[in-house]
Parts: sequence; C-alpha cells; structure tokens
Amino acid sequence: MQQTVHVPLGARSYDVRIGPGLLAQSGALIAPLLARPKVTVISDETVAGLHLACLRQGLAEAGITLEALSLPPGEATKSWAQLERAVGWLLDQKVERRDVVIALGGGVIGDLVGFAAAILRRGVRFVQVPTSLLAQVDSSVGGKTGINTGHGKNLVGAFHQPALVLADTEVLGTLTARDFLAGYGEVVKYGLLGDAAFFDWLEDQGPALARGDMAARVAAVARSVQMKADIVARDETEQGDRALLNLGHTFCHALEAATGYSDRLLHGEGVAIGCALAFELSARLGLCAQEAPSRVRAHLKTMGMKTDLADIPGDLPGPEALLELMAQDKKVVDGQLRFILARGIGEAFVTSEVPRDKVHALLEDALALR
Repeated sequence: MQQTVHVPLGARSYDVRIGPGLLAQSGALIAPLLARPKVTVISDETVAGLHLACLRQGLAEAGITLEALSLPPGEATKSWAQLERAVGWLLDQKVERRDVVIALGGGVIGDLVGFAAAILRRGVRFVQVPTSLLAQVDSSVGGKTGINTGHGKNLVGAFHQPALVLADTEVLGTLTARDFLAGYGEVVKYGLLGDAAFFDWLEDQGPALARGDMAARVAAVARSVQMKADIVARDETEQGDRALLNLGHTFCHALEAATGYSDRLLHGEGVAIGCALAFELSARLGLCAQEAPSRVRAHLKTMGMKTDLADIPGDLPGPEALLELMAQDKKVVDGQLRFILARGIGEAFVTSEVPRDKVHALLEDALALR
C-alpha cells in the first residue's frame, strides 16, 4: 500500500515515502543517509509520548541510536525562544554537518526543526517524519521552514529541503477528529487549486477518509504530495507558480493573527475558511460562477469543517483591521497584496488586481453573519 513521490530538485532531490508502517521501517530507510549510526530527534511532548518509542525501535533495528528533545506542543512553539532552545540543544549534542536531525511531529515541529537545521553550522541535513495530516500533505514537503514573530506568521525562515520524508499514515489514527479535519483543509486546497478531478474524488471519498479508510488516506496524501512536488519542482523559492499553494492562506494568516495563533483557530481550519472566502471573492469579481463557492462550502460542511467567520469562537477585529493584518502577508509585492483566486474548481491563479473595497465588503458581510 506504500507509495513514493520523488521531489526532483537536482542535488537537493528527495523521496517522500507514504503509507502505513514507516516508523517501524525507519532504520532501514534512514541508515543510507548516515555517516555514523546516531541521530538527534526533536519532537513535541504530545507526539513524543505517542510515537517516539516506535521510532526508537525502528531505528534500533538498523543499529541506530537517538537522542531526543521534546518541546511544548502548539503554535506558540514556533518562536525565537524555542528556536534558540532547539539550536542550543543540537550544539550540546555535538551535531556535525554530516549528521541527520529528525523532525518528529506536525507542522510546527517540522517548520521549527527545519529552520534550526538550516542555520546550524550553516546547514545540516534533516528528515521530516510528519505525524499530522496537515504536515504530511503540506508543510513537510517543499523545504519551507521558519518561525512566527509578533509581526506575523512564518516571516522569519529559510528554504531548506529535507533529505527524506516519511509520512506514516498509520499515525494519523492518533489524531483528534478536529486535528484530522484541520489537515483535510489542506487536502481540499489541492483539488481546488489545480485538480478538479481530485476534488470530485474527495467529494466521494472524503467521508471514508475521515472514518479511517487506510487506502483512501494513502491515496489522498500521495495525490496531495505529488501536486505539491510538481509545483515545487517548477518554482522552489516561490517566484511564480508556487504561490498557488497559498490558496486561502492570505485570509487564513490574517485570521490566525487575529486569534493570537491560539487553538481558537487551527491552521487548516483557517485554510478551509480562507478557501471559501477566496472562491466567494472570485464569484463577486465575476471570475467564476456562484456554483463554485457554493460547492466548496457544501463539501466543507459535509465534512463537518469550519467554513465561515461565524464558526470562529470569540471576538474578531473589523474588516479594516483584518485588511491591515493581510497587508503583513509575505505575498505582498511592492505594497500590493497578491490573492490566489479561481476561475472555477481546479483553476486557481495569482493576481494583484483585486480592488481593496471588494475585499473590505466581503469581510464586512462575513463578519455581519457572526
């Protein structure tokens, strides 16, 4: 049932292995990368409690030992303080350039540890072992690493490709329903941005995915990763096509900042709401039929996901304040905010030609429904 997706980036190429049982096979898969039989692992306390022992056993079967550091779980860990702690610990472990650092966890750990690996001794290799659906289909692939600051999300970081990604779909069974569906927000994004047939398939297979159908989970992760790998191979450092992967993210990042990067809104939930808003904006601008945003929202609701600003608990700032938060986004070029909009499902494109008043009206209407 396992599948392999190759990310072709010349000397920085690597494989993404997808399927059940990969933690148990980790030693055999990681051993070829090692100059000496030892690794360092950084995880979070929750994930370490669930999966570190299995990874340790898998590595031990190939004679590989590990030292591990567990950081606090949650988005707040993507910070200067925890980056300094991670780098200091890796230096204490005397990690050398030829060694491999393993990121065991969701997107927060993958982003933080990848950034630590990028700056440690000016770059050491690392392996992503993503344990959330969101990390398996998105953040573990493509080499984007970084941390959040008071100015916004992911504004400090580096492009640093992993040497290998092991996406063990079996570990998804330990996710809460909310965390799984948050990851599903990124899966849906791939269909919406460039593969209408995949979105059709998700409309049919989404409920089975959520129930735990392993074949469906492997297929969904593999298709998502393949789409991302194809885009990253064309545009590694986001000069053009790669921006398509940010469908829904301009709205999402503003909403995450507005909710203090707290569990009021998980990243994938923000992506789902952001995709719904992006399609609604596209329809209002006459770019796509109203049927498209209606279909997007219907599928998200069928899956039990957040679709509207009204689904976010607690207070939100007004439309003008949300627009200001959007203006801090990394996709701003020459002061112009770039949006990823759509001519239909599977037909996303990047544009800076979006009237501010149209976005303001959209946000105003969405907030009025709260």
